[in-house]
Amino acid sequence: MILRWSLRSQLLAWVLLCTTTVAVIFVGLIWREQRSFELMREQGNGLVLELVRDGLQQRGSALASQLSNAVANPLYFLDLDRIGEYTRNTGQQSDVTYVLVADAQGRIVHDGSRDIARFGEALDDFAQDSGVRTSSAARSNAVTLQWSQGVLHVTAPVLLGEQIIGRVRIGLSMEEGQRTAQAWGATVEAGLSRTRVSHVRWLLLGLGLITLFGLIGLFFLRRNVLKPIRALAQAASAVEVGRYIEARGLEARNDEIGDLSRVFSRMADSVERHEREIRRIAYTDPLTGLGNRLSLGESLESRLLTLQASSGELALMFIDLDDIKRVNDTLGHHAGDELLVDVALRIRQACADADVDAVELARFGGDEFVVLFPGQSVRERAVSLAERLLVAIATPMNLNERALIVSASIGITVFPDDAASAAQMVKNADMAMYQAKAAGKGCYRFYSRALDEEVERRVRLERDLRGAWDRGEMSLAFQPVFDLIDGRAVGAEALLRWEHPELGLVPPSIFIGIAEDSGLVEALGERVLELAMRAASTWTSASGGRPPFVAINVSPRQLSRGDLPEVVERALLRSGLDAHRVHLELTETAILRDEAQATAAFTRLRAKGVGVWLDDFGTGFSGLSHLRRVPVDGVKIDRSFITDLLRDPNDLALTTGVIAMARSLGVTVVAEGIENEGQHDLLRERGCPMGQGFFLSRPLPGDEVGRLFG
Repeated sequence: MILRWSLRSQLLAWVLLCTTTVAVIFVGLIWREQRSFELMREQGNGLVLELVRDGLQQRGSALASQLSNAVANPLYFLDLDRIGEYTRNTGQQSDVTYVLVADAQGRIVHDGSRDIARFGEALDDFAQDSGVRTSSAARSNAVTLQWSQGVLHVTAPVLLGEQIIGRVRIGLSMEEGQRTAQAWGATVEAGLSRTRVSHVRWLLLGLGLITLFGLIGLFFLRRNVLKPIRALAQAASAVEVGRYIEARGLEARNDEIGDLSRVFSRMADSVERHEREIRRIAYTDPLTGLGNRLSLGESLESRLLTLQASSGELALMFIDLDDIKRVNDTLGHHAGDELLVDVALRIRQACADADVDAVELARFGGDEFVVLFPGQSVRERAVSLAERLLVAIATPMNLNERALIVSASIGITVFPDDAASAAQMVKNADMAMYQAKAAGKGCYRFYSRALDEEVERRVRLERDLRGAWDRGEMSLAFQPVFDLIDGRAVGAEALLRWEHPELGLVPPSIFIGIAEDSGLVEALGERVLELAMRAASTWTSASGGRPPFVAINVSPRQLSRGDLPEVVERALLRSGLDAHRVHLELTETAILRDEAQATAAFTRLRAKGVGVWLDDFGTGFSGLSHLRRVPVDGVKIDRSFITDLLRDPNDLALTTGVIAMARSLGVTVVAEGIENEGQHDLLRERGCPMGQGFFLSRPLPGDEVGRLFG
């Protein structure tokens, strides 16, 4: 039997010898110093921090009680100036981080700032710091102390007699207390350092012995450990770049390093097998079994390099299923997955039936598929294959015992005619696919240079739009709104116009969409608000009745920013217009993006007197339900219903129902797009109170529309 003096035994023997020699010198000294230091530091720091916390809690309770007593009467009368004075005085103290005053429902009334930025927000609770004591009382009218992230949050009730009319909350920082504890710790550390100096000679002796044994051990480590480990590292680097054969040439040893080398060789073999499997998974779509986007990208790059050398052609077909969301929403995503699998099989079969050589299929993502094939006359072959694919995909399929029919839109691009790179080919095919969708879906379109021209035109319009107002190209027109009962003009809708120096009058349907996508609509919208209000401030009513109003459209981006009430208030202040003469118009789509935020904004605006109307009413997903959930003052019936009012009984019934329902809810109704006398008379007969359209008046400049009211 061969005994092995293993590397582990060698290292263990040297470690035991070194440890025994040095332990006699170090154990007593290090243990005594370390233990004393830890006890003093823990107890001292804990005591100092506890004293600081107790003092801060007492100070916080006193400050909160003092502030709650001071703001009781101002809070009762909602005197925000007095409340702000008290909160700012309290907040000026060095350790106070914030001061909040809330009403009895927990809504913030004042936060100490000039503009009360957090007005109306909820007074939230704080998560407790682990291990920090918290004082609270069982009764709701007692001071409550909460620690959170080094800040003491003191909450005290504001009492008027025995009644709680609100809360005050003060945050106090522990930074000064922590600095005190740190200073104390530094003092203790300095004292201990002086003690350690006396032991330096013992430390030097111990270090000398450790160095001696270390040099001896290093020699053995270098020979028996470092050299074989270096060989293992080189083998690992080779495995990293895929040279697995080098892992099998490691030195055979009869110790732990030898065992490690053998395990490493087996691991390299396993990694090689797993890499092949991972590569297969990484390049395959798990649902359909087709190639995925990564596989397509690499294959497309490789094919283009080959074709550039051989002057061949390559067609890329981008297939997008139409309205797949409808299937997911109605039948569930599991059914949608089954649909995608079925479509993938149909695409594969259609390509096989078309006898296309070297075809490559991939699922690009979601409901998008790509077909890639080279050859000669690929345009003609792509037309034939696209027609075959459209027929195959549109064939009814049984899904969850239902006969389901879906269509697809296909975009086609050809190398080298349309693009010279893989990214450009995918982009061109995607653009062509969207052209197919715009053409009615269920068809195919080839990429053309005109698509790039359309993109360039849009980029140019966006660039010109940025300075259009400063160049005097933007102006406002006003579409008068009439009382359909007595025929008086009662207000007007502000409309933005862009007179381009080269293109002429650019339709709002074009430049408003560009402004929305580029983020310019926010600046344009704020300017329109102010100018429209200034124009309306000059309008007067000759009959001495109610002054005419101005209706201003607000984009979804303006609403989603969350500062719409502040923007409107600034415009009212600058224009001097009475808030009751302003009506903001928002579409149902804008409200659907965030109904909760819209409701909060509308509530604040209506509290100021600003009216809120739903524009294009009836074209949204659930228009009638918004009248119940969202606070609005009026609705504008979309012109699509007014256009067919005389011909379509359904439009007439819907319009009549909206008028009756709005009247019962106390909501104003305005009919848009009144183009002839028949529409006007029918709406008047059905009780529609107001309307606008070319039959009544075309859009007019601000000074001319003002004469309608005078």
